[in-house]
Amino acid sequence: MLRLLLPCSLIFSLCTCAPSPSEPRKSAETALQDQFEGFWLGQCIANWTGLITEMDKIGEVGDIKTAAFYTRADWGGPDEPNIWSGDSISKISPIIDFVLVPPDSVWGADDDTDIEYMYQHLLAQHETPLLRPEQIAAGWMKHIHHEEENYLWVSNQRALDLMLSDTLPPLTGDPRYNEHYAMIDAQLTTEIFGLYAPGDPAKALEMAHLPIRTTAREEAAEIAEFNVVMYSLAAEEGDGAQVQRLGDEARKYLTNGRYPAAMYDFVRARYSAGIPWEQCRDAVYQHYQVDQADGYDISSQNIYCNGCFAAGINFAASIISLLYGEGDLKETIKIGTLCGWDSDNPTATWGGMLGFMMGRKAIEETFGQPLSSSFWIHRTRRNFPRQGMDNFARMAREGMKIREMVREQG
Repeated sequence: MLRLLLPCSLIFSLCTCAPSPSEPRKSAETALQDQFEGFWLGQCIANWTGLITEMDKIGEVGDIKTAAFYTRADWGGPDEPNIWSGDSISKISPIIDFVLVPPDSVWGADDDTDIEYMYQHLLAQHETPLLRPEQIAAGWMKHIHHEEENYLWVSNQRALDLMLSDTLPPLTGDPRYNEHYAMIDAQLTTEIFGLYAPGDPAKALEMAHLPIRTTAREEAAEIAEFNVVMYSLAAEEGDGAQVQRLGDEARKYLTNGRYPAAMYDFVRARYSAGIPWEQCRDAVYQHYQVDQADGYDISSQNIYCNGCFAAGINFAASIISLLYGEGDLKETIKIGTLCGWDSDNPTATWGGMLGFMMGRKAIEETFGQPLSSSFWIHRTRRNFPRQGMDNFARMAREGMKIREMVREQG
């Protein structure tokens, strides 16, 4: 197992006082805090592990070719270069293995965690479950770098450019102004809204509606909504083994005749038939990127890297890791990391969801070691309190307050 090391001088601790387990209400609050901390920890582990193989394998269609996809035999083996790195391998790790940060170091923010962090901050700051267009735009303008490296790509970057020109959401995700509306962005930045409305997907979708449409439309928006629904359902579920049932329930929110619903059904049928996940992944590649079935025509659009960061193909990959992972955090992260394409994004989504279902303590038990709870949001974003250094405990308490606010304002 690998350790991602960041400067220890950046670490600080926040005092947390555990409620007495003898009081039922306090005990429930302690358990919920552990779950919210588990969300952030599970997402960080999955995010950084998936980054090792990000864009290593995208297939043989289009202008960039990356040879055969990874299989389970590649876990623990050498990383291969991605589509941008030439002959260089990942700077995170020379081998494909879990990235684990010890307590004396820091988790770095990435685009799988920092926009969600920003949305949580904005909900708490404005004390509202429903952010207005002006509030979202002001948050983006304040907390995202404009000209220097800002860790935004495709639709997120275009949305920011439009905000800089005084365009407000949801127009920032409108296909008339944002040509990248079908990319992956929204599905990795908005699933956290489901945690604020446990067991109430309708309310979660209402909260996430505008944030999703800040960068996405059509099928890409549906995929983001699927993730929000999954998180809302999982927020009331304590057993990760139920992910298949939750997935089938969330499938009801997808529109028949559109490619997200077809992709879910395609993967689900092969999982149910006992076909190995590698063969299912290869079939997904053939069916959707080579044959362009079910209306998924990215390959014919001739966009860069054959749409390796498109919402659709990464959604299909995410369903493979969700179903074949069968609620096991380690197995889900492994499959997501090896599946291909934008491998850190789907992996982070399910790592966060399963992390919430498990809780932080159970995650540490699973990996057999204590792990860092420090989070450096200013690695990618700016202008947050505490000099950009935060702690999962404080982040969890903020999430709990938002959940209570949503319940009270029901």
